[in-house]
Amino acid sequence: MNQIIYKEGIDFNENDIKELYTDAGWNAYLKDNARLIEGIKSSLFVITAWDEDEMVGLIRVIGDGLTIIYIQDILVKKAYKRRGIGSELVSEILDRYKDVRQKVLLTDDSEETRGFYEANGFFSCDKGNVVAFAKFD
Repeated sequence: MNQIIYKEGIDFNENDIKELYTDAGWNAYLKDNARLIEGIKSSLFVITAWDEDEMVGLIRVIGDGLTIIYIQDILVKKAYKRRGIGSELVSEILDRYKDVRQKVLLTDDSEETRGFYEANGFFSCDKGNVVAFAKFD
């Protein structure tokens, strides 16, 4: 395996994004590629993971960066999972925004997902003293 390189900022093309989101099965995002790309470009902060010229991971943050951040997306290609890439992406974000009190994300519920986020210092709102609400259109 080549060394994974992490890059800050918007350093990718539309094809890179399409391949990553397709691999993750996040098809709802792919219904409007232009909107997805603009959403990523409008993010507070983006980090991508690369194996040579292949983008294999991405994390993006929205929010004010002072009192709250919201991890909007974190993706790692299936062939690259369980290699520490996702944890490195999360670690980079948590370090960068260590002074921000609220670090929030919303994701699908599965044993693998819970294990990953709990291992990276998050707790599920259904197991704490907070509640989360969402509305999808």
